[in-house]
Amino acid sequence: MLRSLRPLLSLSLLTVALAACESTSNVDLESRNFNVQQTSVPPGEAVASTEQITSLVRRSGPTYVTLIVSQPTKSDNVTKETRKGTPVTSGSGFVVDGSGYVMTAAHVAKRVGNTVSAKAANGRVYSGDVVAVKPENDMAVIRLRGFSGKAVTPADNACLAKGNIVYSLGRPHAQGDTARLGEFESASFGQAVHYAGADAKFGYPDAMVLRLSTQKGESGGPLFDQRGDLVGMVVSTLYDNAGQPLNLAHAVPSRTLAGFLCSTVQCSTQWRAVASGGGRCQS
Repeated sequence: MLRSLRPLLSLSLLTVALAACESTSNVDLESRNFNVQQTSVPPGEAVASTEQITSLVRRSGPTYVTLIVSQPTKSDNVTKETRKGTPVTSGSGFVVDGSGYVMTAAHVAKRVGNTVSAKAANGRVYSGDVVAVKPENDMAVIRLRGFSGKAVTPADNACLAKGNIVYSLGRPHAQGDTARLGEFESASFGQAVHYAGADAKFGYPDAMVLRLSTQKGESGGPLFDQRGDLVGMVVSTLYDNAGQPLNLAHAVPSRTLAGFLCSTVQCSTQWRAVASGGGRCQS
C-alpha cells in the first residue's frame, strides 16, 4: 500500500503540510464542544468504537489547546499590547507538562521567540512564547505563562499495530473542535518529507501513516490510542495527483516527540521512558 503512494509524493507535497495555513487576525477560537467524526473504522466496530472514543475525548479533551502564533512587533516602543505582534499561523497543540509546556508542529510555531495565544479547556486564553523548534522533524515546544493544565499521558508508539484504532484532536479552519476516529496503518512512510512553498524549511525524515481524514488547522494536534494515551502528533495529510484527499495522514511518533521534549526541558519519568523505548505495551 505504501509503495503505491510514493509516486504521488512529489505531486502531493504542495498540500501535505495540513495545518499551518496562514491565519488572519480575526481567527476565532471556539469553545470545547467536540464533533466526533469517524473515517476508516471497520463497520462491525464503528458504533462501539465511536461510543468509546466519545468517552475518551471527555478525558483527553482537557489536554488539547488551540493556538494562534504571532510574530512580535519590532519597535523601540513595544507595549504589552503591541508585543503580541501580527498573527502568522494558527494550529493545534497539546499539554505535555502541568507547568505550562505545550507541543505543536514546527510549521505552526515557525520560530523561537514568536508569541502564542492558546485557548485551553477552561475557556481562558493564555499567552506564551515559542521556546524550541526543530524544523527538520516538524516539532516545537511552547511555554505558556500562568497555566497549569492537564497533561497528556505518553505511550510508546511501538505498541501500535496495523488496524489499531486511533483518534486525533484538532480544529479545522473555520470549523469547531473535532475528534477524528481512524486507524493506524504503518509505523513508517519509508521516505523523507519536505514541505513546499513558505514552509520549505520544515519536514520530517519519516512518519507514522494513519487512515485519518485531517484538514488544515489540525497540525500539531495530539494523536491518541484507544486507551486515551498519546502516541503521536498529527503533522500532514496526503492528496492524489488531482488534489483529492487520500484519507491518509502523517504523525510524528511519540518516541521522537519524547526525545525532543526531554532534550529541551525537564521531562517526567513517563516521557523519559518513552524516549528511551522502555515503555511497556499493555495487552
